[in-house]
Amino acid sequence: MKLGFLYAGQGAQHPGMGADLYEKYPAFRAALDGADFDVKTVSFTDPDGVLNETEYTQPCMVAFAVGLTDVLAEKGIVPAAAAGLSLGEYSALYAAGVLDGADAVKMVSFRGKAMTDAAKGVESAMMAVLGADRETVSAACKAASDLGVAEPCNFNCPGQIVIGGEKAAVEKAASIAKENGAKRCMPLKVSGPFHTRLLKPAGDALAEYFKTVTFKEPKIPVLHNCLGGEKAASDTIPALLERQVQSSVYMEDCIRAMAALGVDAMVEIGPGKALSGFVKKTLPGFPVFAVETAEDVEKLPELLKEVAFK
Repeated sequence: MKLGFLYAGQGAQHPGMGADLYEKYPAFRAALDGADFDVKTVSFTDPDGVLNETEYTQPCMVAFAVGLTDVLAEKGIVPAAAAGLSLGEYSALYAAGVLDGADAVKMVSFRGKAMTDAAKGVESAMMAVLGADRETVSAACKAASDLGVAEPCNFNCPGQIVIGGEKAAVEKAASIAKENGAKRCMPLKVSGPFHTRLLKPAGDALAEYFKTVTFKEPKIPVLHNCLGGEKAASDTIPALLERQVQSSVYMEDCIRAMAALGVDAMVEIGPGKALSGFVKKTLPGFPVFAVETAEDVEKLPELLKEVAFK
């Protein structure tokens, strides 16, 4: 049975995530204990209230993903392809053997700090636009550009596109999108204009950091955010990650590309179920399972058997 693993992005984190997994599975404990700061305390109880700060969120999420990937591997549940939403792409690269776990956690810790630094001094906003197509949203952003940067930054699934940039421009773009048929525009609680050209300083910082890292060849296909599919032979993973932080995330396209590879089901490595929702809206009826807790881990083999025997 071929499985596609999908790794959650920023926004799914919550205090207590992974506590039951840490208690039950040594492989999960090893991933968290091997991080270069106290991921366990921040993830489980967040006593200083920092879990939602980008530079803490990212390593906590990737440590969670690394640990859960290792737990599933011990049960013989491994991916035939992988993708992730934004920072989740680093977890997908771990699943593909491109990065080791400790390197992936350190890398996104650096990435989170670089993104935070790049966003300083920018009055930014991000807005989820619901019920509009890509052309409508892109045109609205272009029409609002007289007030600053407004760009589509996440193509999540049909009818759900996120725009980001400078606050006044984003608000104008959202208003124009609604005038042209969008059903709803929802402000998102974020700390920067992520996946827009305003994050170029973060991309530049990552490019320098990547010179110190060894990237191995992927053992399975990875669907890259900024491409919406697999990389070409001429692409390098460091260059794609540099580009990813400052350009649109084509998650809907990655989901479609994963299905086209012939996977029988997709498994979302949590916390959260956002990506499962994207799959259901993009590919109605396609088998997808969210795994976040020890109970989910124990149930997954039987759920997969049901799919295999259909």
